[in-house]
Amino acid sequence: MSDLWNEMGPQIWPAFWLTIQLTFWSAIGALIWGVLLAGMKVSPVPAMRWFATVYVNVVRNTPLTLIVLLCSIGLYQNLSVALAADGPHFFENNNFRLAVLGFILYTATFVCETLRSGFNTVPLGQAEAARSIGLNFTQVFGLIVLPQAMRAVIAPMGSVLIALTKNTTIASVIGVAEASLLMKEELENHSDQILVIFAVFAIGFMIITLIEGAIFGWAAKRWAVKR
Repeated sequence: MSDLWNEMGPQIWPAFWLTIQLTFWSAIGALIWGVLLAGMKVSPVPAMRWFATVYVNVVRNTPLTLIVLLCSIGLYQNLSVALAADGPHFFENNNFRLAVLGFILYTATFVCETLRSGFNTVPLGQAEAARSIGLNFTQVFGLIVLPQAMRAVIAPMGSVLIALTKNTTIASVIGVAEASLLMKEELENHSDQILVIFAVFAIGFMIITLIEGAIFGWAAKRWAVKR
């Protein structure tokens, strides 16, 4: 047991810190891309609606592992698209950013669908009134519909974030040294202490997701639209 803690102890926080960073940057990117997709799905332009619908249906039903591998193998290895500057930590930074890109592309589809359900909570009369005073689609969407929809789906967005946190374990397939990769390495080195290792990492993920759930639960009560 002492050998396990001496080896694993100093690496636990850096591994979970990388998991938190993956979650943070992926969540920001997925929110931005998801809002754009949601806007396109309700856009008056048929081509935008078609693109958003096809994108969401295809990507949402594609395994996340395949998307992350596609970002790594397709973009970097085949097309030589690098997302990091040359340097001693090029591969670590590049793989991290490729993983974030994959999470953004995938998670944005769930953000889009969550937001679209929030649009249904906005009274239709408000959008019609905004158009009657001369506001265009972008103004109606950005000033009237989106703010109310965001407030209506705070709790579901928390569920999307929690799912994203757990999905970050997929980053290990391209060598990102987050928590699940450390767990796999420790299981290989200390196969006689599987239950202890599983318990440590399960508790770590549980702490992160419980904190996220508590924050979004509080935010939903604080800012949800009262009707």
